[in-house]
Amino acid sequence: MKQSTLELLSPAGSWEALEAAVRSGADAVYLGGSLFSARANTQNFDHDTLKQAVAYCHARGVKVHLAVNTILLDHEIKTDAVIVPDTGLLHLLRHAAPTLQIHASTQMSVHTPEGAKLLAEQGVSRVVLARELSLKEIKEISQSLKDSGFAHV
Repeated sequence: MKQSTLELLSPAGSWEALEAAVRSGADAVYLGGSLFSARANTQNFDHDTLKQAVAYCHARGVKVHLAVNTILLDHEIKTDAVIVPDTGLLHLLRHAAPTLQIHASTQMSVHTPEGAKLLAEQGVSRVVLARELSLKEIKEISQSLKDSGFAHV
């Protein structure tokens, strides 16, 4: 069973937020690109700035997780993980890029241990649980997954 470690993951909706997260000790950041993010009210990164953000983070030992709410093509960017909003994109990426680390977005509305376990069986390494869950429910789901080797909820 893989030992889980605590990771400080911070959103970075702009270059300023990215720098603040890295300078404040984030282990990883998640961000969106202007070409493939559905977050219309944020300052998403354009193609060149996204490349710079990845380089900036990697030079400082910080991982970059990309929120993908639309289709991402292989040549667009190299990241440490991709956060996906649905099982259709999950299956597409699992076949197209079998070694890519995939995280399940809160948009998947996972709210049970069974849902998280199903995604783990499909190669998802992290699940961002449904937003409406209480802290008690999150703890219960997290506790029930520890024995299955699924480290990140």
